[in-house]
Amino acid sequence: MNLRDELKEAIRHRSLAMTLEEAEKLAGYVGRMPTPLELHLFDTMWSEHCSYKSSRSLLKLLPTHAASVVVGPGEDAGIVKFTDHDGYSWDLVVAHESHNHPSQVLPVEGAATGIGGIVRDVYCMGARVTGSLDLLRFGDPLGNSGEKTRAICRGVVEGIWKYGNALGVPNLGGDTRFHEGYDDNCLVNVVSLGFVRHDRIVHSFVPAEAHEEQYVLILVGKPTDDTGFGGATFASADLEDESEKGAVQVADPFLKRVLSEANQNVLDFLFERGIKFGFKDLGAGGIACVTSELAAHGNLGIEVNLDLVPVSIPDLPSEVIACAETQERYGLAVPKRISAEVLDIYNEKYEMPRLFPGAGATVIGTFTAEPFYRVLHCGREVANTPVEYITEGLIYDRDWEPSPTPVIEPDFRPCDPPEDLKKMLLSLDGASRSPVWSYYDSEVQGSTHFRPGEADACLTVPIPGCRAGLAVSGDGNPWFGELDPFLAGAHAVGEAVRNVVATGATPIAATDCLNYGNPEKADVFWQFRRGVEGIAAACMELGLEGEDPLPIVSGNVSFYNQSSQGGAIPPSPIVAVFGRIDDFTKSTDISLKTPGNLVILVGDRMDELGGSLYYRTCIDHRGGRVPAFRGKLEREMARFVLECCEAGKSKAVHDISDGGMILAAAEMAIASRPDARRGILFNTDELNPVLLYSETPGYLIEMSQESWDAIENKPEFLSIAGIVSDEFSIAAPGWKMDLREILEDHASRLDRIIWREEITE
Repeated sequence: MNLRDELKEAIRHRSLAMTLEEAEKLAGYVGRMPTPLELHLFDTMWSEHCSYKSSRSLLKLLPTHAASVVVGPGEDAGIVKFTDHDGYSWDLVVAHESHNHPSQVLPVEGAATGIGGIVRDVYCMGARVTGSLDLLRFGDPLGNSGEKTRAICRGVVEGIWKYGNALGVPNLGGDTRFHEGYDDNCLVNVVSLGFVRHDRIVHSFVPAEAHEEQYVLILVGKPTDDTGFGGATFASADLEDESEKGAVQVADPFLKRVLSEANQNVLDFLFERGIKFGFKDLGAGGIACVTSELAAHGNLGIEVNLDLVPVSIPDLPSEVIACAETQERYGLAVPKRISAEVLDIYNEKYEMPRLFPGAGATVIGTFTAEPFYRVLHCGREVANTPVEYITEGLIYDRDWEPSPTPVIEPDFRPCDPPEDLKKMLLSLDGASRSPVWSYYDSEVQGSTHFRPGEADACLTVPIPGCRAGLAVSGDGNPWFGELDPFLAGAHAVGEAVRNVVATGATPIAATDCLNYGNPEKADVFWQFRRGVEGIAAACMELGLEGEDPLPIVSGNVSFYNQSSQGGAIPPSPIVAVFGRIDDFTKSTDISLKTPGNLVILVGDRMDELGGSLYYRTCIDHRGGRVPAFRGKLEREMARFVLECCEAGKSKAVHDISDGGMILAAAEMAIASRPDARRGILFNTDELNPVLLYSETPGYLIEMSQESWDAIENKPEFLSIAGIVSDEFSIAAPGWKMDLREILEDHASRLDRIIWREEITE
C-alpha cells in the first residue's frame, strides 16, 4: 500500500475530518507516514475550530487596537483598561466563545461545558470572574420540530444554570431568539468577564526566562478520560444526527470552584516570589493543544510524557490521552526549581486527590530549546514534529459568491396599534425572557446593580469600594442576517452599543462570535465576508472614547452550523459590548417614573421594516428593506444620550429595536414599579406602521419638561413623542392598549410554551 492509500485508509478508519490533501501535507512535514497521535493532533489543530483556516485572513479587517487595549485577540481572553482604584490599575478581562454543536446533541452537558470553558479562559488571565452571559438561538418551538426544539431549549438553560449557579458566577443575562433556521442547529454563544490588577495579568505562553532556565509543564485538574475526543473536529463539520455524543465533554462545577481557589493560591505564590510563568486552560485539543501552544508562543519546544498523565480509564491510546477534552484541567508552565512547591499547594493544601478520584497536579512535560514537539508513551516516541507546524495551521482563500435576497416589501396598509402590540408582546421574540432568567442566579457575588430585564444592559459594580460600573449587552438579529448579512453585522454592534449607552455607560470594548454555515460553499462564505465587513464598519464608526474605534478584543468563529439533511442557519454574527460608567449611581434603567414627564424620541423613524417583528408577527411577511446603518448619526445620538445621563436629565432610557417605538414604550411601562404602574400617551393619531413599528435605531428617553427646556441647540434627531401617564397603558388619540390585559400572559408566555408545553402551535 502506497503512502496515499495509507493516508486514505487512516482518514476513513479514524473518522478524521482532515482532507487527503491536508494529510499529504502532514506526511510531507514529518517525512513519513504520520503516527496515530500525529494524525489526530493535526486533525484537531488544523480544524476550523482551532486554526481559523477559512476566516483568519478576513478577521484582519476587524479593529483590535485602541489606547485602552492591553491584550487583544490571540490569548485566552482580551484585556482592556477599566479604572484606577485604591492605588492600583484595574483591567477588564473578557472572552467570547461558542458551544453550538455539543449543545444540539447533548443540551445540558454542551451548555454547561460551554460556560465552563469560557470561565476558564478568563481565570487563566489571572482574573476574578465576575459574570457571564449566554446568547442563545433556538429553532421554532411551535414549528415542525417544536418538540425537539423545546427539549433543547430546556436542556441548554438547565446546563447553564446548574453549572453557573454552582460555580458562584452571576449570570448577567444575555439574548434569546427563536427562528426556524435553528431547528437543526441551536447556537449557544457564551461570554465571560472578570477583573484583574494590571500588575497581576497572566499570559498563556511560556515566558522568555524559559530560555535561561529549565521550565516544566504541570497538568492540573481532573484525571484524563475519553470525553470530548474529537471535539474540535466535531465542531468543524456539518452536524449529523445525535451519533456524536462522545465528542461532548462533561463538566464538574464543584471541582472547578475548588480548582479556582487553588489556582489563585498558586498564582499568588508565584507573583509573591517574582516568578514568571505561563498558564492556560485545556479546551479544544486537550493536552496536545495546551502543550504545543504554550511552547510555540514562547518560541520553545516541549517533550511530553503521556505515561505521567493521570487517567481515569486504563489502557487509553496515546491519541486519546493527548487530544481528549476532559473538563476542569489547566496547564501551568513554571521553573523546575519551584515545581514541587506548586504541586504541594494543589495536592496537599487543597487535597485535590481526595476531592475527586485521580485529580491533582502532576509534571508531565519539559520545555526544550529545540522547537520540536515530542511525545512519549509506553516508553516509545509517538509524535515528533516541529512545533510551528502544529500551531501555524493552514490558511484557505475560500471562494465567495454574492447571493443577495430580493427586496420584496408588502403593500402598505393602516395598522391596528392595540391589536398589533398585543400580537408582538405575545410573540416568541416579543414575550418576556423572565422564564429564562428566572433560572439564573444573577446576584451571587452581590455586585449586580441592574439585573436582567431591568435595563437595556446588565450593570455590575465589580470592584469593592469603587463606584465604577460595568455595563454589558450582547445582540444579533437573524432576521436581518437572512436579508442583508452586512447590515446584520453592523446592527449587532449597533444595538449592543445602544444598550450599553442607554444605561449611561461608554462602550470600551467588544467581542464577537460569528456563526455561519459551511464556508466551503461560496454563498455562505460571502455571507460571512459581508458580516465581518459590517462589524468592522460599525466598530470604526462607534468608538466613543477619543478617536479610537471600538476594539474587538476577543471572539470566535463557528462554521458548519448546518445539518447534513437541512440548510445552513441564518447568518448570525453575535456581538457583546462592554461599557464603563464612572459612577454607577448615575446609571439609568428602562422603567417609567413620573407622570407628566416627556417621552423624547431620539432618531427619526424610516420606512425600513425589513425583518421587523411587526412584519413577521402581524402581516406574516419578512420584507426586504433592513434598516440602514448610519454610523455618524448613531455616534451623535449615543453621545447625546450619554450627556443626558451624565447630567441627570434622563429618568429612563430604552433603545428602539424589535417592535419599534411602540414595543419599546410598552416595555418601559411593563418595567415600571408594580405599585406605581405607568404608561405612555403618544401625541400623534397617525396609524402609520413606519412611525410605530420601524426598527430604525434610536432611543426613547423619559425626561422632565425642565430638563428638555434646558437642552440648548437641540439636535435635529430629537422630537417629543408623548408623555408619561399614570395609566398602565400605551395610548394615542384614537386608540388605547390596556397593558393589564396581557401582562401575565406576556410574562409567562415562554414558560407555557417551553417548560409547561401548554401552547404547542
